[in-house]
Amino acid sequence: MLTASFPTTAPGMRSLLIALSAVLALTGCGGKKPPASPEGGRTKASQRPYTVMGKRYEPLTSHVGFTQEGVASWYGKDFHGKKTSNGEVYDMNAMTAAHKTLPLGVFVKVRNRENGQETIVRVNDRGPFVKNRIIDLSYSAAKKLGVDVKGTAPVRIEALGYKASGTGGESYKAPETYDSGNYSVQVGAFRDQQNARRLSEEMKKLHGYSEVRSAMVNGELFYRVQAGKFTSLHEAEDAEARFSDQGYPGSFAVSLD
Repeated sequence: MLTASFPTTAPGMRSLLIALSAVLALTGCGGKKPPASPEGGRTKASQRPYTVMGKRYEPLTSHVGFTQEGVASWYGKDFHGKKTSNGEVYDMNAMTAAHKTLPLGVFVKVRNRENGQETIVRVNDRGPFVKNRIIDLSYSAAKKLGVDVKGTAPVRIEALGYKASGTGGESYKAPETYDSGNYSVQVGAFRDQQNARRLSEEMKKLHGYSEVRSAMVNGELFYRVQAGKFTSLHEAEDAEARFSDQGYPGSFAVSLD
């Protein structure tokens, strides 16, 4: 099925894209009705986020769920046995992954766009803390997808939801929305803790909230500066764009949980 996306950052192209999407919808979607929203109406495009290489797109209403395209990486023995963001102990041999904003506990289908291999992982950690990388896979998941050899690969991910109990087989229940939550924006990462603290103090004066958090990236300890608090992923990504325009091009939205 063919779908089209509307970039929110390019309003001047909107009329052309609307015309194109109408053609694609007629030729590629087989006349399927758009999914119903939890309230009984039709799902709004703004409730169906689609991100490509860190940029937000508004998909057709026939597109279901949260999807992203970007780069996947993986983490292994250096983190094996350490605690993940949801309190579990990281097992490099389990089928898990880290994501910046998806709810912890959600299952995600990951497809390697280079070789077509697919697998399902459960999000139990936060990361990767690098712009444009959208998911950090466990070693086992990376090996199954063929990502372990090169270290990174272009992927498409689709959030399936939480595992449904008592239904038999593999079934999932999606949350009402992937937009609601507690978010901030990472505006910088430093090897020097004092540099991170200085930027954090500046951001706190300007935006009311800022915090420094540490994380390992490619075996090195970095101090990450987060700024601003938001209860909507859309709001956080709007702020991400503003920070980028203000001289922080590596900014990206992150979950605070």
